[in-house]
Amino acid sequence: MKTLAKLPVTIVTGFLGSGKTTLLRHMLDNAQGRRIAVIVNEFGELGIDGEILKQCSIGCTEEEANGRVYELANGCLCCTVQEEFFPVMRELVARRGDLDHILIETSGLALPKPLVQAFQWPEIRSACTVDAVITVVDSPAVAAGTFAAFPDKVDAMRKLDPNLDHESPLHELFADQLASADLVILNKADLINPEDLARVRLEVAEELPPAVKVIEASNGRVPLDVLIGLGAGSEEHIDGRHSHHDHHHEGDDHDDHDHDAFDSISIELPQADESLLLDALTQLVVKHGILRVKGFAAIPNKPMRLLIQGVGTRFDKHFDRQWGADEARTTRLVLIGQELDATALEAQLRAALSV
Repeated sequence: MKTLAKLPVTIVTGFLGSGKTTLLRHMLDNAQGRRIAVIVNEFGELGIDGEILKQCSIGCTEEEANGRVYELANGCLCCTVQEEFFPVMRELVARRGDLDHILIETSGLALPKPLVQAFQWPEIRSACTVDAVITVVDSPAVAAGTFAAFPDKVDAMRKLDPNLDHESPLHELFADQLASADLVILNKADLINPEDLARVRLEVAEELPPAVKVIEASNGRVPLDVLIGLGAGSEEHIDGRHSHHDHHHEGDDHDDHDHDAFDSISIELPQADESLLLDALTQLVVKHGILRVKGFAAIPNKPMRLLIQGVGTRFDKHFDRQWGADEARTTRLVLIGQELDATALEAQLRAALSV
C-alpha cells in the first residue's frame, strides 16, 4: 500500500484588518488546480470571513465551497484548539488523499504558537506538516505606531489614549504573531510612502529570527509559489520561538489571559441607507474605540449585499453578491473592541439610522 506524503499546511496569521482574508482569497483564486481545504477561525458569532471565502472565484459550486471551508467559531485557537480544531483536522487527515494543501486563517486575536504546537500531536504529526506560518502586517498601521511592539510608540499612545494606560495586549499579540512567522508580508505597501515602508520593514525585522523573509504586497497579491512550498516544518522548531504568551500560562490554569480584554458583539439591523450606516459606524468607532467592524448590509433598492470591513475609522466596502430569493435582507455586523456594551451600541446605531 502506497504511503501518503504529509499534507502541507499554511497558517495565515496577522492582526485585525491586516488583509488575511484577502490573501486567502488571492491564494484560492490562483490555486492552479490544487485541491485546497480552508479552515477559518472566526472571532464572533457570525461567520463573516467564512462567507467571504465562500465567494472565491475558483469555479466551485456553492455546495462544494461549503464543503471545503471549515469554520471554527470561538475565536481563539489558543483556547479552542483541543475542542474544535482536532476533530476538523482528523476529518481532513482522513481525506488527505483528496487534498493537496490546507490553509488556516486564524482570528486576528489568535496566537499562532499554540496552533503550530498542535501539529506535534502524534495523530496530526504523522499526516501533516506546517509548510509555513505567514504573518500579514498592516503596514500603514505599524507606520502610525498602532499595534506595534515598540515601547516608545506604545508609551506615546498611552499618553494620548486613556484606554491604553496599561500594558497593551494588542502590542504583545502583534509581537507574538511575528515571533511565530516563517514569512512576513508587509501588506498595503501601496498605502504608505517608501520612507515609511522602509521604516516598517526595519521595525518588523527587529522582532524576527534572521532567517525569516519579509516581502511587500498590495491587496495580498503575492505569487502562490512564494506562499506555499516553503517546507518550513514549523512544528519542529516552534517551541524555541519566544512569545509573551508563554509567561502568561506558567503556573496558571489558562483561563485568564490577554484575550479576555476583547469583546466581540453581533448586531442585526433592518435595511439601512449606505451613507447613514457608514457615518453611524464611524461615530461609534471614534466614541467607543472599536477596533474592527465587519459584516454585510442590506441597502434599500439594491439587489446586492454590501460587504463592509473596517479597521478603526478606515472602511472598505463593495457589493459582493445578489441576495438570495429566500434570504432575509437584513444587516448583520460584528464589532470587536474592548469593554463594549452590546445593548448601548445597538441602541446608538438604531437611533442614528432611525430604525
